[in-house]
Amino acid sequence: MNSFRMFRTASALGRQYMKQGARGFATTSRASAQGSQKNALALVGAAGMGLTMVGFMNSRSETQGSILDEINERLIRIEGFLVSYKSMLDDIESIKKSHPGNLMAKHFDKEYFLSLEPALQARLAKIVKSGVDNPDSGMGCYAMNPEDYDLFKPYLDKVIRDYHKIEGEVKHVTNWSLEGLKDKLPEGGKLDLTKLGLGELSMRVRVGRNLASYPLPGAMTKQDRLDMEKDMIKAFKKLMADPAYGGTYYSLTPGTDYSISDEKYKQLVKAHIMFKDMAADSYLASAGIASDWPYGRGCYVSADKQFIVWVGEEDHLRIMCMKKGSVLNEVFDRLRDACDVVEKNASKFAHSPDYGYVTSCPTNLGTGMRASVHIKVPNLTADGTDKKAKAVCKPLGLSVRGVGGEHTPIGADGTVDISPSARLVIQEAEIICALYNGIELLLQEEKKAKL
Repeated sequence: MNSFRMFRTASALGRQYMKQGARGFATTSRASAQGSQKNALALVGAAGMGLTMVGFMNSRSETQGSILDEINERLIRIEGFLVSYKSMLDDIESIKKSHPGNLMAKHFDKEYFLSLEPALQARLAKIVKSGVDNPDSGMGCYAMNPEDYDLFKPYLDKVIRDYHKIEGEVKHVTNWSLEGLKDKLPEGGKLDLTKLGLGELSMRVRVGRNLASYPLPGAMTKQDRLDMEKDMIKAFKKLMADPAYGGTYYSLTPGTDYSISDEKYKQLVKAHIMFKDMAADSYLASAGIASDWPYGRGCYVSADKQFIVWVGEEDHLRIMCMKKGSVLNEVFDRLRDACDVVEKNASKFAHSPDYGYVTSCPTNLGTGMRASVHIKVPNLTADGTDKKAKAVCKPLGLSVRGVGGEHTPIGADGTVDISPSARLVIQEAEIICALYNGIELLLQEEKKAKL
């Protein structure tokens, strides 16, 4: 091809790109992902050359020049996208084989990805990044925006169904009332653990919540995090002024009215009041959730220390109520009221029509709830591990953790943390009932293990 024809072709490609915009990028990204990376990049390069020639031959003003500069910058970014997507898609195919338990890779459909518009491809790439960077992930996905679960439903719905073991329709219903569950409740509706032969236990119920007005933590900028914390401080000030709550807020952001020292932070972490440094978590770091640490992070603690709200962890908010007692209804009812008061004083919580309350990780969708107690099962943990306890609890729909949370050891006296596993397509009221009934069945197994 002679120079004149080459320039004409390149110029035509440039004009076509200016007219079609993202469609030109979609063509090149598909070519790249399907193994024709050199051809795709050549097309981008030709388009860039065309744009340069259009500018050289037709430019008559600074305005035209600035437009061409902007488009050329976009073309450079496009080349980067092509290379990164090719690598990402290759990595996912490899992970499918090497780590079949990685649900992100297991259900990833390259054809679906290539069918998306460029902007949506970029968004989905961020959602799966943690699972690509960490092949040993069980889930491997983190939503970046409240609407992601509905927007990318053709892909994420498969991941969600697999994890939550749902075969039928996914339609979550929120319900905190125990009224319709009398067949699952003891007489009188009181979930009293003393009736099961237990004394006072450490009871804790928490939910993950995100504000609909902000991106989810993985997509937040540093300014987003600071702004959200400021919004929450306004809400917490109302709680602090209310005798029913009182308390204070502890901010990890330097230079605020509520900022605390490193020593105080360590004290709060040791007391299980504040969350740990997320920057050390490779999964959260890859997802962008740990970015900008410690800015925009902190926690509110009520005067009686039985109501805590984490700000800026895996979700915008982790709302928790805990108490040493024997009646599960008490901590459950307080959490329900706490959620209402936080949403009323802060902002509307993000919610999906099908998946319930939106959380960063698909594992917490629906209720976003975890209801747990610390219970001694010395016979099931006689070997110093929780293996037998987990084997017994799994068929009961219960999860077992160490006393300090996930990936921590059990207590020396055989104390473990027990909670119902289900989060999605189960009502809040059903979770607290499942905890009570699960404890009863677990105690029966504990007695058998002594024989």
